[in-house]
Amino acid sequence: MKEIVLDTETTGISTKEGHRIVEIGCIELENLIPTQNKFHCYLNPERKVSEKAFEVHGYSDVFLSKQKKFKDVGEDFLDFIKDKRLIIHNAEFDLAHLNNELALLGKKKIINEVVDTLILARDKFPGSPVSLDALCKRYRIDNSKRTQHTALIDCDLLAKVYINLIDQKEPTLNFQNKDDDEVKKINDLEISYFKKVVIPTADEIKKHESYLKNNLKKNFF
Repeated sequence: MKEIVLDTETTGISTKEGHRIVEIGCIELENLIPTQNKFHCYLNPERKVSEKAFEVHGYSDVFLSKQKKFKDVGEDFLDFIKDKRLIIHNAEFDLAHLNNELALLGKKKIINEVVDTLILARDKFPGSPVSLDALCKRYRIDNSKRTQHTALIDCDLLAKVYINLIDQKEPTLNFQNKDDDEVKKINDLEISYFKKVVIPTADEIKKHESYLKNNLKKNFF
């Protein structure tokens, strides 16, 4: 299955106040493993960045004024995420801004299946901090590069957090239990490990005892 880890940065919190997206980052996962496919762009929001947002991501009005507008990359973005599950931390925020940008172009809302890692984390660790930084600390994921919020860095960290949240510590392995057998799947190769106990026959036991008796005499006496 292909999934897209997605993150955005904006000029501010509320779309009702006219805030817009300034950066989109996407990393594709296939069977929980990052592929080489990424989507990333900075955007000209056609408005000023709020002071609080600037403190978060550090993108200045001058820098953003030189970037493409959402209408220039919207179709490419939609093609990239088409028919893929979206993995987002606090999905309500990102989807609100993405759908606002699409609405401004007269396009329909995003209808992809969405996994909100914020909700997963709250369910798994009720009452504990569940920010991306807190989850990185919990799972001992190095987030030293995250001096400021940037979409691609956050996507990379979120991909690692997501794998831990769903308890897939080894993304290249897929374990399933079938009765008394443990099956390990590596890509399309299936190898079965049987845990059944083989009971020796009376004749086999007799031969084994004879073998031990004769060989112990040769080696120690």
